[in-house]
Amino acid sequence: MSEIRLSRVYDHDPHGSGRVFLVERLWPRGVRRDALTIDSWCKDAAPSTELRKWFSHDPAKWTEFRRRYTAELDANPDAWQPLAAAARRGRLTLLYSSRDREHNNAIVLRDYLFAHTKKG
Repeated sequence: MSEIRLSRVYDHDPHGSGRVFLVERLWPRGVRRDALTIDSWCKDAAPSTELRKWFSHDPAKWTEFRRRYTAELDANPDAWQPLAAAARRGRLTLLYSSRDREHNNAIVLRDYLFAHTKKG
């Protein structure tokens, strides 16, 4: 399994990033679509609108957010399997837009991909 990096959209340096996937349900605020070089925008691999609004980037909800988001990923393998396949082939960068670098969906998704690419 190759490396999976996380990068905040607003700070992203595309050099050496490998394949780059935006893993947000909404396009990042203030970023022109032609200004961001990505391989794909994986909206369906992001948390549902309902879960995103419930979480509201509240660290006190982090453990429950992880549980709920993981359940969403379990229920929708078509959304994350292309990311797992890309991770098996080489370096992968997941782009996120949250200000919080310790409590965001990309962290959960990275951990999920690590767990599921080891299985097969």
